[in-house]
Amino acid sequence: MQKEYVGRKSIQKLEEILAEVAPHRVSLFTGKTLYENSGASRLIDPLLTSFVVTRLSDFLVNPTLEDVERQCERFKKVIPDLVIAVGGGSVIDMAKSVNILSNNVGTARGFVTGTEALVCPGKPLVAIPTTAGTGSEATHFAVVYIDERKYSLAHPAMLPDWAIVDAQFTNRLPSFITATTGMDALSQGIESYWSVRATDESKQYATEAIKIALQHLRDAVQRPDDVSRNGMAKAAHLSGKAINISKTTACHAMSYPLTSHYGIPHGHAVALTLPQIILFNNNREIIELLGAANAEEAAKAVEDLMKDIGLATRLHELGIQEKDIPMLVDGMSLERAGNNPRGFGKEDAQTVLQNIR
Repeated sequence: MQKEYVGRKSIQKLEEILAEVAPHRVSLFTGKTLYENSGASRLIDPLLTSFVVTRLSDFLVNPTLEDVERQCERFKKVIPDLVIAVGGGSVIDMAKSVNILSNNVGTARGFVTGTEALVCPGKPLVAIPTTAGTGSEATHFAVVYIDERKYSLAHPAMLPDWAIVDAQFTNRLPSFITATTGMDALSQGIESYWSVRATDESKQYATEAIKIALQHLRDAVQRPDDVSRNGMAKAAHLSGKAINISKTTACHAMSYPLTSHYGIPHGHAVALTLPQIILFNNNREIIELLGAANAEEAAKAVEDLMKDIGLATRLHELGIQEKDIPMLVDGMSLERAGNNPRGFGKEDAQTVLQNIR
C-alpha cells in the first residue's frame, strides 16, 4: 500500500521517510535541469548529506531501452538502500524501471517486451513529481521506447512506496510545460473514466481529476498562483491513481508515434486527438462532466481550452503532413486502443487523424 502526502510543504515528510528507512546509499533520479530549477534541490539536498548519494540523470526525456540499460549498469554498481525520483513522468518512470529491472535476473529487453517475467520487487522508492501531468508517482507501470515504438513495463511492485506531491515544485514551470502536462492530466481522467477497465474507485478518482483540471488549468497557464498550481498537482495525482486501475484508451494509443517521431510532448500528443475521441465515444457522463449538452459541444470545449492555453490543435501546425498519417496509424498502441469503450481499430485512427490534419 502506497503512502501518499499531497499538499504544500509535504516535502517535509521526506525527512521522516529517511529516518524510517535509515539508508546508507541512496540513488537519486532527476532530470538534467529541473531538479535545480524547480527548487527541489534546495530543499532535498540538505536532507541527504548524511548518505552516500548517486545521482542518475543521463537519459532522454522519452527514455529508450538503451537509456534504461545504461542506468541499470550504474544502479547495480551502487546497490542503494533507497531510491528517490524527483522530476517529471519520464524521470519517475525511469526510476521505477531501473529499480525493478536491476533486481531481477534476465534482460531489460525481455522484461520490457514481455518475453521474460519480473519476479522480485526493487528497493524502497520515493517519487516526488516536479510537473503536474502524468501522475507517474501513483502508477505501477512505466513507458520505455524501443526503436521508436512504445512499450509499457508493468508490475504491481513498481508502484512507488511513497508519493510526495508538493505543488511548490511546479511554481517555476514554463507556461507551455504547464499546458502540455495539464492536458495529460485531463486526458487521463477522461480516458480512465470511459475505459472498459474502469471501476467505481477509478471513476471516483477520474471524476475528481477532471473537475479539478477544468477548474484550474487555464489559470495555471495564464495567471498561475498557489491555488491553481495546487489544483493541477492534485488533478495529476488523481488521474494517475485512476489510470493505475483502468489504464488509458484511444488518445494515448495514438499519442506515442507523435512523440517518438516528431518530438511532440506527451501531454500535447494525447490531447490532439481528445476532441475527436470524445465525438467517437459519445459518452454521456463525460459530456456532462465537461459541462456540455452533446458530444459536439464537449469536443469544442476541449479544443477551445487547448487554444486558450497555447496548444496547436491541428497536425499541420506541428509540421505533420497528410502523407505521414499511415505511419502514425501503424505506430498506434493496440493494447491501449483495446481499452476504449467503443471498438477502435486502425481505420478509425486513420479517420481521426485525417479529421485533425
